[in-house]
Amino acid sequence: MNDKRTSYVSPFSKRYASDKMQYLFSEEFKFRTWRQLWIYLAESEKDLGLSITDKQIEELKKFKDDINYEVAEKKEQEIRHDVMSHVHAFAEQAPDGGKIIHLGATSCFIGDNTDLIIMKDALHLVQTRLLKVIKNLSDFANEYKELPTLGFTHYQPAQLTTVGKRATLWLYDFFSDFNDITSRIDNLQARGVKGTTGTQASFVHLFNNDQEKVKKLDQTVCEKMGFKSAYPVTGQTYPRKLDMQILQVIAGIAQSAHRFATDIRLLSNLKEIEEPFGKKQIGSSAMAYKRNPMRSERICSLSRLVLSLSENPSYTAATQWMERTLDDSANKRISIAESFLAIDSILILLDNVTNGLIVNKGMIQRRINEELPFMITENLLMEGTNKGHSRQDLHEIIREHSHKAGAEVKSGGSNRLIEMLAQDKDFPLNEKEINQIIKKGNFTGRAASQVEDFLKTDIYPLFEKFNNLSLDEADVKI
Repeated sequence: MNDKRTSYVSPFSKRYASDKMQYLFSEEFKFRTWRQLWIYLAESEKDLGLSITDKQIEELKKFKDDINYEVAEKKEQEIRHDVMSHVHAFAEQAPDGGKIIHLGATSCFIGDNTDLIIMKDALHLVQTRLLKVIKNLSDFANEYKELPTLGFTHYQPAQLTTVGKRATLWLYDFFSDFNDITSRIDNLQARGVKGTTGTQASFVHLFNNDQEKVKKLDQTVCEKMGFKSAYPVTGQTYPRKLDMQILQVIAGIAQSAHRFATDIRLLSNLKEIEEPFGKKQIGSSAMAYKRNPMRSERICSLSRLVLSLSENPSYTAATQWMERTLDDSANKRISIAESFLAIDSILILLDNVTNGLIVNKGMIQRRINEELPFMITENLLMEGTNKGHSRQDLHEIIREHSHKAGAEVKSGGSNRLIEMLAQDKDFPLNEKEINQIIKKGNFTGRAASQVEDFLKTDIYPLFEKFNNLSLDEADVKI
């Protein structure tokens, strides 16, 4: 059957991930990179004195992007080796250049260096998308830095904070992730030109024992690939520990995303802050009134996938034998690709949500009014202590009345805590004094100033430093 619906299609391909990220993990990008690496190797070997001609290199360049896939696929069925099948296919198109393809190299020169290029490009895309989310949240934090809102600890009402200050908690997580991913990009190295077991023996032979030329070859090819340097020592592969380190960075973003999206889901239930909701969007097939936070839920769902996938490279790194083994390959091509596709999907959703958060000020103020009598008790405690009364005695009075008032609220009544305290002869403040404290009190402390300081000190310099990154929005597919 030729109907595409009869075969499995990854949800990342159709529903979630961007075309840009999908292309980076496509066969087209991989095999074009293979051919480019063979050209880099030939160019560098020629420049260092091997008998390779400009004509041979130009012939290879002519067919760099014109890949004869059918020839390669047919050859792989015969010889069961993907790299050599593409060597044969390339050489069939460029017979003269084909004589020097892959000279001195092993399969991991092609495979591992390509994987590193793909991951580096993918990390750059993730970095760009993450910066856009940081920009959205910084704008949101600045806009609402002074808007009081009820704080929560243990998901129970606590002292007031501001909407903007709460946003900085999400923002700091993503800021930390951005620093991690930037460090990982800056320190990423190529596998380079290391030979079959990492000793470079084949290249030492090619260059008549001139080790300086072999070292130069390694460095030159790395620079052509866009890396500053190669790993100083490897077996046949680049250190598999690197895959773990990269996916830990990706998992860190997923952790932050899950935390943010969970908060939005909780705030949505409180009707205080909601994710964007389309005019024709349906929240439920049965309950027409519903406004489900489906994008935040999807962020949480995909984040859990990323967290689970991040464990795979740890096991792979721990079970490598000597100079290499091949039980990493099948696992790598799934766990790494899908981690990047998933985090790409998550960041696209995050961009959409953080760029359109809905703040319901009326509901926020209503909840403050309901809980404010409890919130000011610490201020009352300090004021009473300043009048010479025992802090511990006042604490007990406030505790007893708070529990009574809370019980009445839970029974459907209004909050009478202020009235109860004012009528208590052992409490040193009357109703007028208490209301005066409410009127003049700053119940959000330095929340607004903390937002301003954090943005000024940490976030805005980030935008200046990385002003070359494009912050275009990516559309949510479904």
